Amino acid sequence: MSGARLELDALTKHFRGLRAVHDVSFAVPAGAIHALIGPNGAGKTTIFNMIAGVFAPDSGQVRLDGKRISGLRPDRICDAGVGRTFQLVKPFKGLSVLENVTVGALHRRPDLAEAREAADQVLAGLGLHDRRHQLAESLTLPDRKRLEVARALATEPKVLLLDEVMAGLRPTEVDVMVAFLRTLNERTGLTILLIEHVMRAVMALAAEVVVVSYGEKIAEGTPQQIVRHPAVLDVYLGEQEAS
Repeated sequence: MSGARLELDALTKHFRGLRAVHDVSFAVPAGAIHALIGPNGAGKTTIFNMIAGVFAPDSGQVRLDGKRISGLRPDRICDAGVGRTFQLVKPFKGLSVLENVTVGALHRRPDLAEAREAADQVLAGLGLHDRRHQLAESLTLPDRKRLEVARALATEPKVLLLDEVMAGLRPTEVDVMVAFLRTLNERTGLTILLIEHVMRAVMALAAEVVVVSYGEKIAEGTPQQIVRHPAVLDVYLGEQEAS
């Protein structure tokens, strides 16, 4: 897949008898924003974990700029240019907001003063600069979500993996995060892949959407195509009827 920044080629992962992900392939071009959606338990976070090096795939490959990164340690994958957030936001306790982000910045900038300056700039972009000396655990949920994004951005990634960074946010807070991510993408050309259940965010941000269910890719296309896709409607309407 020429021109792709991130490529997933037939990724498969089992946990004992459970097939978590099976034969999933897709690509994200450099500078694009794509979304990965599906019901709870569909395998989305497992896919992120394989990209980021938490798990090695049983088969298949992940490539960044054409080079295989699957099977490398998470720190090596971060070195290569993959940054990520986590569903459960857990800042470093006892550290300030600025210190949390500085930890990420030190990955690229071993000089502490330079790392703190870079962290300061990231916080300013996310509207957290005035809270930089607060303890991170004292932040509200929306601010902790922004801090999670700031920590990932401080590693200066080529690809940013966002795992439900808008879950739990009010509509106005979602709009603020969407505007920030769109501006970030337009200004820097950062490639973004997001897992998201907030469809207003997916519709506003993603150029392409990949849908997974029971570990398999069932659809791929623009947001407008996906919301009318029969297989996607069947999965989501079936989930609602079962609940």
